[in-house]
Amino acid sequence: MFLHLVERIATFLGQGTRALLLSPGSSFSIASLLSALCIAITVVLVRRRPGKKVVGYRVMFRALFPNWLRRRSFRADIWFLVLNVFAFGVMFGWTLISTQYVSGAVAGALTRTFGVPPTLAMHEGGSRVLVTVFLFLAYELAYWFDHYLSHRVAFLWEFHKVHHTAEVLSPLTNFRVHPVDSIVFSNIVALIVGPTAGVLAYLHFGNPFVVDGTNVILIGFVFLTVHLQHSHVWLAVTGAPGRLILSPAHHQIHHSDNPIHFDKNFGSCLSIWDWVFGTLHMPRREREYLTFGVETRAAVDHTARGSLFLPFVRAWNRLPFPRLPSRQLLSKPATPER
Repeated sequence: MFLHLVERIATFLGQGTRALLLSPGSSFSIASLLSALCIAITVVLVRRRPGKKVVGYRVMFRALFPNWLRRRSFRADIWFLVLNVFAFGVMFGWTLISTQYVSGAVAGALTRTFGVPPTLAMHEGGSRVLVTVFLFLAYELAYWFDHYLSHRVAFLWEFHKVHHTAEVLSPLTNFRVHPVDSIVFSNIVALIVGPTAGVLAYLHFGNPFVVDGTNVILIGFVFLTVHLQHSHVWLAVTGAPGRLILSPAHHQIHHSDNPIHFDKNFGSCLSIWDWVFGTLHMPRREREYLTFGVETRAAVDHTARGSLFLPFVRAWNRLPFPRLPSRQLLSKPATPER
């Protein structure tokens, strides 16, 4: 019995690891990480000092990996990765609204109300391209809206703030997310992407281009920009393209503790919704030296107690109910890591 349980756990962990690192549709695949590494190396080489013809291996390594393991913030990101990939997905899956369910419900309601529409006279390939773009834009809108609410609604901010307590950014920081924050995000995506998919299905637009269930446009951005958004590599898209593409520099500004950067650049891959709704802060082409984190820092922010349990207390205290004691959960303030 015990050996059977160990075998099942080992199988589950092995499947999760393979899906995370080897699946083409994964947001953390080895292939996409290598792509980000190549882009980062190119940025370092292009920006080397004038007259500096050769960049040594040690210099390059320090430029790409600046002593992350010595930072408590990065070490917290590691166990957040483990928890979010192997634990929270199983524990909280029942709390999520299914995008497919919403899509089917909307398509069915439209059919019952208006009848079956005529098939569109459109090339299948063109139809699939359009539905791929529409669903990606719907996902980006859902991401922007969820992100906006997470910053502007005090109750939600206490959970989303866990992500912003990161004082050093690396690709692992993408997993530094409180489970409540993930639940809210997934449901908002379902409520925006689901109806969009339902309308497109009702109109017989066909299926989007996906890899392992992931929109191919999103996969393209994962290979090009997403990993570098949580990094120290300054890669800015400016001018008119900067109103469309959310570059790594856009998102690094979002993590800045400078008040002029607060509540800016909520997008995931695109900055178009930030531009439309007035939350866009355009980065400069030259590197801006930013300090990451929240205004009030505490060592407890990088512990399980502070990042998983204390947000519930703080969120409750944002509501018009009797306050819960939280002072004993706090440690002394910590100076920002440099």
